[in-house]
This record gives sequence, structure tokens and C-alpha cells, in this order.
Amino acid sequence: MVTTALGLGFLGSLHCLGMCGPIAFMLPLDQENKLKKLLQLFLYHLGRIVSYSLLGLVFGTVGKGLYLFGIQQKLSIAIGAIMILLVLIPAKYLNQFKLSQPLYKLIGTVKTALGKELKKRTPDTFLTIGFLNGFLPCGLVYMALLGAVAMANAWQGALYMALFGLGTIPLMSAAVYFSAFFKGSVKAKIRKLVPLFVVLIGMLFIFRGLGLGIPYVSPKAPPTVLEMVDSQMECH
Repeated sequence: MVTTALGLGFLGSLHCLGMCGPIAFMLPLDQENKLKKLLQLFLYHLGRIVSYSLLGLVFGTVGKGLYLFGIQQKLSIAIGAIMILLVLIPAKYLNQFKLSQPLYKLIGTVKTALGKELKKRTPDTFLTIGFLNGFLPCGLVYMALLGAVAMANAWQGALYMALFGLGTIPLMSAAVYFSAFFKGSVKAKIRKLVPLFVVLIGMLFIFRGLGLGIPYVSPKAPPTVLEMVDSQMECH
């Protein structure tokens, strides 16, 4: 299940370019020294992965708390259903709820800090830009965070988000080096695959929650804490 994060990151990279692309294109990369440029780009991606991992750690912890209440399977089904609904419901209806409005102040702070960092050329600049970039609002990141919650484990949640970040690197890097290629029909065709893949991942989470006993796809749920306590009491 965790490996789906790689695919979500990879196929969703072009969606990410809508938010992160302008920042990636504005990076003060060294255009004369290719090795230095590669290192700077690596630090930028590392910063994003660190911030994604921290978010995954938090949301994985939330998922673990829900798991202790014995609702992991229901949670997995609910998250899968939410993923699918977010793809099927037109954006104009979702925007009416203004879900991100409470975050506007925080987003403004992050953008201000990003603006300052983009003017610098120190070695730590690229790591900082990537780290701040990871906290900007992005629908695809929200999808990945739902997956981190479903992991029901802090470290697995962090790993899920780290793999998601790794999945975004190939196309994000290629866009920096070959920006002309990622325009027009190529970009449009790849972006059409993103909703389909999100629906597929949503279905996998639903199957996982059903506990059908299918290895890797829908394994039987482990006993909850309450069930283990009851079992021990019966043994005594």
C-alpha cells in the first residue's frame, strides 16, 4: 500500500507544477556549473521531502490514535471514499466550503519567507525553499496525507509521504531542465491520468478496509487493543 505513494507522486507531478512549478522555475540555480546546479536541485527536493515526511509523521500519528479505537478498517474505507468523491465532485462545489480559508494567514507567512529565500544564493537557501514549499497548499498533497492517516502509524505515515515526495522528483526535475517539453498537449495528457490514479488508490484503500483476506491488497485486519485485552482475559 505504501508503494502507491510513489505512483501518486509521479503521476501527480504535473499537477504539482501548477503550484510548485513557478517556484521551481524561479530557483536561483547556477546555470553555468552543471554539477552545482544538480546539487542545488537535490537540496530543493530534499527540503520538500523533509516537510512532507514531518506532515506524514503528524497525520500518521492521528491515524494511529483512530486505530487504537478499533476503527482502522472503517477509516481506510472512509478515506478511499473521500479520495474518489474529491475527484468526482466538481471543484466549483468544493470551493464553496472554503476549507483552506483558516490557513490563509499561515500560507501568507510561508510565501513571505519563500520570497526572501528566493533572493538569496547561499548553500542552505535551496533546502529552505524546498522545506517551505512543502507546506504550501496542494490538493495532491492533501490526497497523500489521507493515505498517511490510513497507515495508522507515525513512521509509516512519514514513509508514505517521503515516498510521495520521491515520486514527484523525476518530472519536477525534468520540468526544470526541459521546460519546453512540458507544455501543451503532453502536459494535458499526463494530467488527465492523475484523477484516474487517485480513484484507483481510493479503491485500494476501500479494499484494504474491507479485510477480504487477499494478501497485500486486502489483508485481514489485526486484532484491536480491546480485542487483545478481551482475549487475554478469557485465557485467564
